[in-house]
Amino acid sequence: MRSLLGRVTTGKVSAWVVLAVTVALTAGVMALGSSAGSSGSAPDPLPDSAESAQVSQLQKEFPGGDVLPAVAVIAREDGKLTESDRAWVAKASKRWADVVDTEVSPPIPAPDGKALIVSIPVSADVSGLELTDLVGELRDTVGNDRPDGLTVQLTGGAAFAGDISSAFEGADFRLLAVTAAVVAILLILTYRSPVLWLVPLIVIGLADRTAAVASGIVASWFGMSLDGSTSGITSVLVFGAGTNYALLLVSRYREELRRRADHREALSAAVRGASEAIIASNLTVVLALLMLLFSVAPNNQALGLSAAVGLVVALLFALFALPAALSLFGRGLFWPFIPRAGHDEKSRSGLWFRTAAAVVRRPAAVLLVALLVLGTLITGLVGLKVGLSQTDQFRVDAESVDGLDTLSEHFPPGAADPVVILAKAQTKQEVLELVRGTDGVAQARPGGSSDGLVQITATLDDAPATPASINTIRTLRSDLDQVSGADALVGGSVAKDLDSRDGAERDLMVVVPLILLMVLLVLFLVLRAIVTPLVLITINVTSTLAALGLGVWVSDHVFGFPALDVSAPLYVFLFLVALGIDYTVFLVLRAREETAELGTVPAMVLAVGLTGGVITSGGVVLASVFAVLGVLPLITLTQVGLIVGLGILLDTFLVRTVVVPAVFALFGDRIWWPAKVRAGRHTRED
Repeated sequence: MRSLLGRVTTGKVSAWVVLAVTVALTAGVMALGSSAGSSGSAPDPLPDSAESAQVSQLQKEFPGGDVLPAVAVIAREDGKLTESDRAWVAKASKRWADVVDTEVSPPIPAPDGKALIVSIPVSADVSGLELTDLVGELRDTVGNDRPDGLTVQLTGGAAFAGDISSAFEGADFRLLAVTAAVVAILLILTYRSPVLWLVPLIVIGLADRTAAVASGIVASWFGMSLDGSTSGITSVLVFGAGTNYALLLVSRYREELRRRADHREALSAAVRGASEAIIASNLTVVLALLMLLFSVAPNNQALGLSAAVGLVVALLFALFALPAALSLFGRGLFWPFIPRAGHDEKSRSGLWFRTAAAVVRRPAAVLLVALLVLGTLITGLVGLKVGLSQTDQFRVDAESVDGLDTLSEHFPPGAADPVVILAKAQTKQEVLELVRGTDGVAQARPGGSSDGLVQITATLDDAPATPASINTIRTLRSDLDQVSGADALVGGSVAKDLDSRDGAERDLMVVVPLILLMVLLVLFLVLRAIVTPLVLITINVTSTLAALGLGVWVSDHVFGFPALDVSAPLYVFLFLVALGIDYTVFLVLRAREETAELGTVPAMVLAVGLTGGVITSGGVVLASVFAVLGVLPLITLTQVGLIVGLGILLDTFLVRTVVVPAVFALFGDRIWWPAKVRAGRHTRED
């Protein structure tokens, strides 16, 4: 099948047919749908079964329950509010009411007389960039005639959601532009050709746009919506993986051009030789991503499906469109460094060969030093803090954050986002007294009733999504469970954050083992051995923990981030395990190919020598495109991009170059057990 693939994609006539079919299918996908329409929305980490999600659904039955509050904070730091300030606030309230087309709350004064707050109900059905626009309109409405010295800031759940969504406004274009520029520069540096880089870049760019549309179509079939982070990460994966496939294929193509006079024969041989590693690595990552479907968080499920579809599209373009496009040009495409027939490069020279040879001469000592380095990096996990507060989400200034800080100076911080408790109506008084007596609750008041349920609104002493406010929610839920017949449910933004964190912890415990199991099964299938997959997965997990420790240390001491976001460990583990195995498959399959002739240890040395350049280039490319996630102003994506990028570089320069050859040298032919290998004619010293 691989031989047939090589002939079909490189033939004089069939290559044109392949390209024509690619263009037709791409046009068909584009015609079926557009790229994710909700790519401007914020991620939704809240499990559907969570208690706070149930409250959100039940609240819709209450009068005014289908709203998300925005809170306008009006303050004068140079003294108490004047009568003219209050008159202006009354006029501003009418304008806010016109924007949301409903009544807003009367101004509530602070005890110190220096601030007022006005609650503005925003429909809970408004989301994404539509919510961003609405929040922007509310802010602009009162921006011109504000009295001197008076500050007006919009905060609360609606404002935070709008500001997070605005972080993804134009994200697709920014990510695409920066990623394409990074890939283009690295391809030029790798190929050292003014023209060769254009072919893979055009193919990968087309694959990315096709994948964006295909992901949206498939997600809609399963009733999922793609948020901004999902679209961004999928694009990064398509560009990164697609570039890696291109680097591997072109590297093998360059090798074959030194052995064959006809460039089509050389390209066909390259497709035949490289396709197994490309397919195996793609299968590993795709199946690992699909394990996210077992997550309870909707955004994780959407990411798993979207990214898996995107990588399948990248694979198809790499196996069909890329070789067909390369076949249209001769070896002159590599100008000015044109590979000539008769210059076979199975040489025993070069940096990577010398490095691998040095490693296998003293494998035990080298492995010990490498493990000490990895162990030291793992210690970065000591004292790890997980969970960002609501105000810690942004790397840039956000009015919702500043507004909450201002509100906290004059009111209980929880006033911006009250807690909602629903309970059976007959237990109203008992529940109300319990809530009022709970430590961390500033005040509680009864609300409306519906279908035998009563609503109680509580204001917390602490700011939303802080450890103290989350502990208060835990206490409330625990104490309310003891109220007989209340069937009380606790919701609101703080409860949602708690449920999202609990969901993330559950996913980490369930999905990570599934990812490891799936990767292990794929390695068993691809390598047809037992020892090799077990050894490689152990190395990979160790490297991932080291990368996480290094990333946490850099995040804390270099960037000053207060904590690791709850979703970051799962994403980091997924990408580093799957993509780390990606490079391992490239290397080990090449070593197995050479083992029959040379023996295990010399074959590994040669494999490192032949693939070291392409693996290094691929690692630098992938690390760079993940770093591109840092163009978005959210700490979560910056942390994921940072840690995954560092982990890929660690894999590229230490694990793949040092640890794997050292382990293979120590195991020898036993590494392939139970497969039988011919020892070859060469010794370790050779």
